[in-house]
Amino acid sequence: MVSFPDLMPALPEIFLACAGMALLLIGVFLGEKSTRIVASLAVMSFIIAGALLVMGPGGRTVTFNGMFVADHFAVFMKILVLLGSALALILSLDYLEREGMSRFEFPVLFVLATVGMLLMISANNLISLYLGLELQSLSLYVVAAFNRDSERSSEAGLKYFVLGALSSGLLLYGTSLVYGFLGTTSFDALAQALAGQGGQGVVLGGSSMGVIIGLVFICAALAFKVSAVPFHMWTPDVYEGAPTPVTAFFAVAPKVAAMALFVRVLVEPFGHLTSQWQQIIVVASALSMILGAYAAIAQTNIKRLMAYSSIGHVGFALLGLAAGTQQGITGVIVYMAIYVPMSLGAFAVILSMRINGKQVEGIQDLAGLGKSSPGLAFALVVMMFSMAGIPPLAGFFAKLYVFKAVIEQQFYVLAVIGVLASVVSAVYYLKIIRVMYFDEPKVAFDKPEGAAIPAILAVSTLFIVMFWLLPAPLTGAAQAAAASLFGG
Repeated sequence: MVSFPDLMPALPEIFLACAGMALLLIGVFLGEKSTRIVASLAVMSFIIAGALLVMGPGGRTVTFNGMFVADHFAVFMKILVLLGSALALILSLDYLEREGMSRFEFPVLFVLATVGMLLMISANNLISLYLGLELQSLSLYVVAAFNRDSERSSEAGLKYFVLGALSSGLLLYGTSLVYGFLGTTSFDALAQALAGQGGQGVVLGGSSMGVIIGLVFICAALAFKVSAVPFHMWTPDVYEGAPTPVTAFFAVAPKVAAMALFVRVLVEPFGHLTSQWQQIIVVASALSMILGAYAAIAQTNIKRLMAYSSIGHVGFALLGLAAGTQQGITGVIVYMAIYVPMSLGAFAVILSMRINGKQVEGIQDLAGLGKSSPGLAFALVVMMFSMAGIPPLAGFFAKLYVFKAVIEQQFYVLAVIGVLASVVSAVYYLKIIRVMYFDEPKVAFDKPEGAAIPAILAVSTLFIVMFWLLPAPLTGAAQAAAASLFGG
């Protein structure tokens, strides 16, 4: 007799999936002018899903025949994803109307992509992992190319699709190897099988080399999703070519979901192979920090600069994963929680870069912003200093947690690389500030329409500036989330 699965742990995902289908029908019946209505309902759906998460069953719950897991880690990271998706969608509304791209499919795709992200975070099986990843990716391919009249947007969508298909192939190949050698795709069963083979000595077993090769392919696919070097090649082109609010969305919600998935896959099913995957993460982290620091210096397009900056930030976040400890995972969670408002704030300023009704993206277009729009310039200064890790802003504490974790594991070389990368990356962050305050003013930016951009900027800036006064709620929640991965 087949038992009916417990639906309560997956209620937020079920609600959002139903909401997505309902919004699609609303858009079809109301026509093309329903975009703002559908988007408003989508944001409400994200808020309701967040409330369902908070009110959900506490502790670790596994359902759907072991395919889906709900725990403190999942709840924390899902709330970050929902927050990023909702704010990115709010930021996009005025832009879509100005650019003639106001179509109801846009918010529906955001909802479906977010459902995929939530499923990724709660995946407890390599099959459910793949399903969530593909639901997210298919929606993101479309929104990247959403501006059909722009060659750059079409190119961004195509590049993302081709390279995304490649990463999906790598993931499936790695999954097939792991299944072939261990006979299961369940995270819990994989952990038991690897523990039974002797943990660290598993590399010596007859079947173990195939498992490790499979793990390498899985790591490569997930590194693509977080845009870690050397699987970063899609990021600058997609960030530059996609519509700006889509780029803002890419920079927050999918990044958080992919990082959460990366952490869960390596810590839970492959936790007994830490010494093997640690080498991959150490190299990816070091290369990402170095490339993110140096490649951004020569950029003249601010969206492209933010792409390389995001690669660097992924490298810093991976420091915590490289440590392989509970404290390291806490560092990753705190880093991603602080990265979300930093990125959203920066992209809110980029969306404000309009001259005579035309969107501009050049760094030199920011010249004189400190005089023409002092509030906007101050907000961007806060974002840039925080991204550079200048105390006492939130970005400093984000880096402090991951550096502390790797130093405790005696990865001194990696910590030195991180510090040097932070110093070098400060060059291009300071360049933006110099352009705003010391270059001759050009034509002033148009005033932002609506209250969305100023409100999001104000909240992001306040969070980053005031974080040091009350870090305990965030760090405490992050510690509880990390502990749930380690059986705490």
